[in-house]
Parts: sequence; structure tokens; C-alpha cells
Amino acid sequence: MKIATTSMTIMTIISMTFLITIMISKKKKMSREKMTPFECGFSNLSSSRKSFSIHFFLIGTLFLIFDIEISIILPMANTKMTNNNEWLISSTITILILMIGLIHEWKNGMLEWSK
Repeated sequence: MKIATTSMTIMTIISMTFLITIMISKKKKMSREKMTPFECGFSNLSSSRKSFSIHFFLIGTLFLIFDIEISIILPMANTKMTNNNEWLISSTITILILMIGLIHEWKNGMLEWSK
């Protein structure tokens, strides 16, 4: 009986808290001024949405891939591989795959800043 009473009390407190939160957080009607982005107290001088260079995104992705390559290869030296040949083969294969991808992107002109 004590467990049922405690459970009902907890459920009542949770329900009341939930209802009070809903009543307090009701959003008022949004005006046009409230919907505009805020820039240090000044009105917007230009659009907040500017075009994003897809080329910059591709260069950033390329950097990220090579950054991940380093984080894969460096811990390989500290693992318990039986000999250095295993480490040399696995890191060479990893670098070779990434170099093939880099050459492919280079031949397709993805690394050129001006077109």
C-alpha cells in the first residue's frame, strides 16, 4: 500500500510540474521583429543567408580525410603487432589508398582554387 501511495504522489507531482511548465512556456504570437535575427542590436545590413563555396567544403573534407589518416596510422606503431612488417604493410596500404584518392581528385581538378 505504501508503494502505491508513493507512486501516486510522484505521478501527481510530475504531472503538475509538466502542466505548470506547459502553461508558463506558452509562446506568444511571434511578431516580424521577433522573427528577425539579432546582430548586436543593429538591423541586418544584408541577408543572413550567404552562399557557401562548395569548393571550400570539398577542400575541408579532403583535409579531414588526411587528418583521420594520421589518427589511424600513428596509433598503429604502439599496438601489439608482432613485428614491424605488419605495421609497415598496413600503413603502406592505408597511405596508398589515400594517395590514389588524392591523385584522382587532382586529375579531376578538385584542388584548383580558380576555374
